[in-house]
Amino acid sequence: MSNTHKLYAITHSLYSGRARSYLIKQQIPFQELSTGHESFKAEVLPKGKLATIPTLVTPEGEVIRDGAAIIEHFEAANGRPNRPTGPRQQVISALFDVIGTDGLLRPAMHYRWNFPEDNLEFVRYHFLHSQRDMPEREEKTEAMMNRMRHAGMFFGVTDETREVVEALYLEYLEALNAHFEQYPYLLGWRPSIGDYGLLAPMYAHLGRDPHPARLMQQRATRVYRWVERMNRADQDVPEYFNAGTDFLAEDEIPDTLVAVLKVLAEDFVPETLAAAALINAWLDENQPEVGSAAVGRLALVLGTAEFSLRGATVNALAQPHRFYLLQRVQDTYAALADDEKAEVDSLLADCGMTPILTATLSRRISRADNLEVWD
Repeated sequence: MSNTHKLYAITHSLYSGRARSYLIKQQIPFQELSTGHESFKAEVLPKGKLATIPTLVTPEGEVIRDGAAIIEHFEAANGRPNRPTGPRQQVISALFDVIGTDGLLRPAMHYRWNFPEDNLEFVRYHFLHSQRDMPEREEKTEAMMNRMRHAGMFFGVTDETREVVEALYLEYLEALNAHFEQYPYLLGWRPSIGDYGLLAPMYAHLGRDPHPARLMQQRATRVYRWVERMNRADQDVPEYFNAGTDFLAEDEIPDTLVAVLKVLAEDFVPETLAAAALINAWLDENQPEVGSAAVGRLALVLGTAEFSLRGATVNALAQPHRFYLLQRVQDTYAALADDEKAEVDSLLADCGMTPILTATLSRRISRADNLEVWD
């Protein structure tokens, strides 16, 4: 039997980049196939349940849907090589995983869809070639792109909020660039789970689409190098002349990373609190059955949560998936000893992230049969 996995993904997909990077960095053999491949619909989708990407098929034929589940599959089997041992680093790594996969969707969608003069032909090429080669290919491509063109608005980008969204993103880029001047990865000399989560928006949308990629290259060269580095199997650190090989010693969280988190907290914390309130109200009213789906189209049913960002009012889709991943942060914290919790408390206070420990839903979300479901 071949030891090669099959990764069903799309080059321009935010979530595909996270799983692809993990497979590359862990040197796990894989063949990447588009979801337009006939086998995805015929063989993979019935086991994957939802037509989402990425989806992995193991050499044994097991189907694993979703990037978080794909990474967890290998982490659990291999002794969690991308999880730091220190409590502060564990919490921060898990937090960046949430921020990357859910907390940066606003700038990711804005910079892809609201600059058509630079991005349109590039993005259209990738959407076209993710479709099966059939007579209605062009028509389906246009229909898909028309649906996605409003993605920025769904996540809170309007004429009234555009300026603050862009300002906050540029400040985040500047802070992250300063961090990567000192270290090649978030927590030192090797990637953590947080690096893979953060790469999700920073690769396909913000690091490849022409307009934001140029912005990153010109204003945050070190961030762009990290995006490249995360897609290479080796450590790729020639510009660091005294490079180490592990996470930073003594559970260190550099001041440069605290500065990054302070910027991110301005957006992530109020949105998380607003989304929790809206979803909890929905749960109280609707009382979904145990085992019923908690993600997917449900996000559109729930509606938008309103919060304030630097004086601007933002309305963004409230997505339960954010809290599925945030549970990992909270569970990691809950398992710590009291003295370790005190150290994490101090760190999160410095970052402006303290509320993320108590921003919970009234119902937990677990995973069963390739679906995220309500407990």
